[in-house]
Amino acid sequence: MNHTEKKWTLEEVLDVYNMPLLELVFRAATVHRQHHDPREVQISTLLSIKTGGCPEDCGYCPQAARYHTDIEKNDLMTTDQVRTAAMRAKSLGSSRLCMGAAWRNVKDDAEFDHVLDLVRTVNSLDMEVCCTLGMVTESQAKKLADAGVYAYNHNLDSSEEYYKEIISTRGYEDRLQTLDNVRKTKMTVCSGGIIGMGESVEDRCKMLITLSNLDPQPESVPINALVAVEGTPMEDQEPVAIWDMIRMVATARIVMPKSTVRLSAGRTNMSYEGQALCFMAGAGSIFAGNKLLTTPNPEMFEDLEMFHLLGLKPTEPFAKGERPEAREPAEVLVDEGPKEKIRWSRPGHTIEANVKYQEIARAKRQAEKEEK
Repeated sequence: MNHTEKKWTLEEVLDVYNMPLLELVFRAATVHRQHHDPREVQISTLLSIKTGGCPEDCGYCPQAARYHTDIEKNDLMTTDQVRTAAMRAKSLGSSRLCMGAAWRNVKDDAEFDHVLDLVRTVNSLDMEVCCTLGMVTESQAKKLADAGVYAYNHNLDSSEEYYKEIISTRGYEDRLQTLDNVRKTKMTVCSGGIIGMGESVEDRCKMLITLSNLDPQPESVPINALVAVEGTPMEDQEPVAIWDMIRMVATARIVMPKSTVRLSAGRTNMSYEGQALCFMAGAGSIFAGNKLLTTPNPEMFEDLEMFHLLGLKPTEPFAKGERPEAREPAEVLVDEGPKEKIRWSRPGHTIEANVKYQEIARAKRQAEKEEK
């Protein structure tokens, strides 16, 4: 467990983030080597087991039902489909499979029961299982843990202040509550954010402070660069400079020294040289495969070539924790107490850009309907 040792102030984190770049990378690399093997980088595969139709209004997300994007919706994948995808990912070096579903929050229904079966299937392949399914209650988190989930991902996205500029359909506190519910189980916590959404450097540092103040700190911290998708309110955002990614990885490494910093979305715009600096600065994981949920990602064989060039080696599964024992449904004790009430918030404020793109999407769908 990465128990918090230091409470960082905004001024301190800004000082770290704004250090001369090479000095920052050197300091981060020094911290990284104190707690991690600098040659090991975990290869993880992100699989969208249910795509599209999400009711949220996240301004960056092509899976939001209210926007008009080119993604193909699909229902929950079958057990055979997931098993095949997991086995292929494992054969190419992945030690973790992260399954994502475009849900606002988990519901106690047949679909959730199916996801639990998918978890057991992947766990049996000796792979770390990560899930990102939206908000979860304490009892739902326990069911996931009992099924064999190793890590649960729920990103904070940005600072609490800037979060209100990109999402209006759920509150920041719900994010933190979900992480708290996960922490009450044996699952590890995976939580990070996205840069390049128009946020300030202060917003980036505030997000890192929030994550670092969790006790214990998250075992995994994904750093994503926005992939601007046509049809979303952020389609015109300029790509994040590689130097910003390096600074963010390095700062996360220094602020959360024992966490695995994950170099996540946006790698298609990064050269091998840029990624090499991220690894030197403390990145200990990549997501591999030609897609991250719905956005492009480097081909797996390109990543293996990069590993060879840089002298990196993939991390073995469960290198930093024991494999969860998956319990079959019949083994799970039934809670006879009152049914857990779910009270996820709906802040209800208006984000003009999100409303504008919802109206654009509505008009496009109407035009398509009339053309038919």
